[in-house]
Amino acid sequence: MSYIYIFSILFFILASYKEIIKQLHMAQLEGYRPNQYFTFLKSNLKSTYIKGNEGFIISFVILITLNFILKNNYIFFSIYLAACLFVLYKNENNKAKAKKPLVYTNRAKRLLSCDILITAALLYIAFYFTNFNVFLLSLILIRVLLSAVMLLSTIIMYPIEMIIQYRYFREAQIKIRNMKNLKVIGITGSYGKTSTKYFIKTILSEKYNTLMTPESFNTPMGITKVIREQLKDEHEVFVCEMGARYVGDIKTLCKLARPSIGVLTSIGRQHLETFKSIENVAKTKYELIESLPDDGVAIFNGDNEYCLKLSDKKKIKTYLYGIKKADEKVFVYAKDIEITKEGLKFRVCGNNGIDFTLRTSLLGKHNISNILAAICVAFELGLNEDEIISGVSKIKPVPHRLQLLDTNNGVTVIDDAFNSNPVGASEALETLKEIPGNKKIIVTPGMVELGEIEYEENKKLGEKIAQCCDYAILVGIKRSRPIKEGLLEKGFSEDKIFVVSNLEKATERLSSIVSSGDVVLFENDLPDNYNE
Repeated sequence: MSYIYIFSILFFILASYKEIIKQLHMAQLEGYRPNQYFTFLKSNLKSTYIKGNEGFIISFVILITLNFILKNNYIFFSIYLAACLFVLYKNENNKAKAKKPLVYTNRAKRLLSCDILITAALLYIAFYFTNFNVFLLSLILIRVLLSAVMLLSTIIMYPIEMIIQYRYFREAQIKIRNMKNLKVIGITGSYGKTSTKYFIKTILSEKYNTLMTPESFNTPMGITKVIREQLKDEHEVFVCEMGARYVGDIKTLCKLARPSIGVLTSIGRQHLETFKSIENVAKTKYELIESLPDDGVAIFNGDNEYCLKLSDKKKIKTYLYGIKKADEKVFVYAKDIEITKEGLKFRVCGNNGIDFTLRTSLLGKHNISNILAAICVAFELGLNEDEIISGVSKIKPVPHRLQLLDTNNGVTVIDDAFNSNPVGASEALETLKEIPGNKKIIVTPGMVELGEIEYEENKKLGEKIAQCCDYAILVGIKRSRPIKEGLLEKGFSEDKIFVVSNLEKATERLSSIVSSGDVVLFENDLPDNYNE
């Protein structure tokens, strides 16, 4: 029976490797943090332990049964081989394409190596210390518990990774400290920070050699990588986005980047699953301002009640900006706003006789607020009105943030797929309402990481959708329930609500109802670790 042992192990490896890679991917999406990955596993019990394992389990049950009733090993081997190949074929052809693919970083490779070593050790124990049928049952158990093995691997590797990260962190910290003439701008907020970062970089590039953290590189290791690999002596300004999920995260990033200008775009109900309260969100975002030097500059969104309250706490040079002028302390504000399908036009007014008109291809009234934040930075760094006007005219829509996509079939598509939040979703719906079209259609899975208020906020989202949409395509059978509830409570026709399990099916459904002249809003697109 030795060849059957060998074949069983080979089949286990072939049938399980994809599952190991999947769990590595989920661990990466959860930031490699054991607690976050454990929460993911706990929230997705069915998809983790049952879905995808059925064929594997059935094939080994068949093998155990055949081992009892068949005497001819060649027949036994042939039937087993056919069953194994069929299972592998079904598994490979049912794999959906990942929205955010696994990136084989050095950290991912180290975690994968640890996971494979633990799995190999379990196989070794099962092979040498059990009989054949118990061995097969052990393979089933190991397969079902592959996610638990990955969790154990994240726990083992976490302290090792912290030591490795600290070395790189220190190198980046020393490098940026030695760049005496570099101006570092830190940006944080519950929403708006990525767009504001792009806008600041574009405008300041009219005068300075400017580098920004790309995409959503807003974690300690992401920023460390940018500093070590991209920041050069010729750069004059470094625009650094700072993200956070826990109290203390922003303070850590400030110790790394050492900003002298801090922009606080917003404080709102986001990541409450980890922050637990809006007070903790405010405390964490304000860590940026607290970390500024005595000669630093703080810039606050005057339209946000939490930012406004915090603007007087630290006695350093401070700018306030807002869509509307709240009081005399506001440095710049917007008036005469025009919103069209082609973009935004508005006047910038403020202290010291500031009064000029801006045009941009951006959509969404909230982008005016983000531009005003960038204007405050620009004035602080000595740009004049002509340079600001030129810079704003060159701003391109940030990918997946109210981005107007070109289509060849007469359909207007608004891509707002990046990480929705209550304020951003509301702004997106207001934009959808402003743009003329025959039918207004939304495709959304709703919002996540809102903690105890998640159900309530998604229900409110449904109520708002009912006021400006003709059709709603909801992604996620369980996750979209509060949105549907909000829609129905506002009298939205159930015949115009479609609930689908994934984005691929949402696209299929959309193609059956959309026609030329319609406007489609894609609001949020959850990553693969939100799959129910």
